[in-house]
Amino acid sequence: MIRRPPRSTLFPYTTLFRSADEAFAIAKGLGCTDFVVKAQVLAGGRGKGTFKNGYKGGVKLVFSAEEVRDATAKMIGEYLVTKQTGEKGRICNSVMVCERLYHRREYYIAIMMERAFAGPVLIASAQGGMNIEEVAYENPDAIIKEPIDIIEGLSLPQAIEVANRLGLADRADEVAQHFVNIYKLFIKYDSSMVEINPLAEDPKGGLYCLDAKFRFDDNAEFRQKDLFQRRDWTQEDEKEVEAAKHTLNYIALDGDIGCLVNGAGLAMATMDIIKLHGGEPANFLDVGGGATAEQVTEAFKIITSDPRVHAILVNIFGGIMRCDVIAEGIIAAAEVLKLKIPIVVRLQGTQVDDAKALIAASNLRILACDNLDEAAKMVVKLSTIVGLAKSAQVDVKFQLPI
Repeated sequence: MIRRPPRSTLFPYTTLFRSADEAFAIAKGLGCTDFVVKAQVLAGGRGKGTFKNGYKGGVKLVFSAEEVRDATAKMIGEYLVTKQTGEKGRICNSVMVCERLYHRREYYIAIMMERAFAGPVLIASAQGGMNIEEVAYENPDAIIKEPIDIIEGLSLPQAIEVANRLGLADRADEVAQHFVNIYKLFIKYDSSMVEINPLAEDPKGGLYCLDAKFRFDDNAEFRQKDLFQRRDWTQEDEKEVEAAKHTLNYIALDGDIGCLVNGAGLAMATMDIIKLHGGEPANFLDVGGGATAEQVTEAFKIITSDPRVHAILVNIFGGIMRCDVIAEGIIAAAEVLKLKIPIVVRLQGTQVDDAKALIAASNLRILACDNLDEAAKMVVKLSTIVGLAKSAQVDVKFQLPI
């Protein structure tokens, strides 16, 4: 018999498995009959998702060790499709199995960095569970927000006050200590968010964390090496994984116009102006302020690896980032990759004249624009033309007179 952890741990018995037989053996020895089996897939909507083998639901309630084994066998190694994954789905390499607990109340607890408070804030609600977003929208007074001084930390009196406002005055000291411990965890692991939803109370008064979500500051990787080594790259887009290797910020989108920009704000503005003129961005890609020509070349490789990309817009404002470095990367990428799709380049700022001279001397068919609005209009038109040609199965070779 496997000894369950004491109730004071705040968690039901939970274990991660990578095989159905292993899950069966542990569940058999647990000494209970009701279990929850959760596919470990990095996406929301798992419970309503469907595996490509036809098995429905990435979160299953089962009632024997045999059912644990059967559910696990149908999940591991299969792709789960949810509302967040797209039709490709995400591979399930492991499942989490825990004893099912029956509860009478659900609370929402989170600590996160919040711009409005210029630091961390404890957020709580007595209306926890699946629909916390609806609660926040329909009844904002039901959401408690307690700002935390990041130097002083979460004090016990603060935490007790939140516990009282949640209706837990009869056990405020106990609950408050949990809040303080969660904040300690938040700081220790350089978190940007720790969310428990729900924190559930069972019929005997026991408090349990039934689901949790964590986010961590990417900039803290150097001191959280053990934590970041646990990252499951199989759950992420292959292009995003490749971008991370080259210190590029890349997010795949569903459009057909590739974007290469320096700075997150400028990248967002670039995507907005593309949409303003009727186009759809294929990605968010920020090369940052200190990119090298090699990084720019890798960025082009990543963008053009998406077969849906019909044109590329490069929008660089050279402050820290030198325009001539970007130009060298564009030229190298165009030559190495033998690009056939149109490239529209808008460069402004440091060394911009040198950059324009490099592009002109390269004899490559790259369209330069000084005005962002004109550049966006041009790339949308060119992408539309290339898309039409491809749909007609016409081989496209992009050429412009110099």
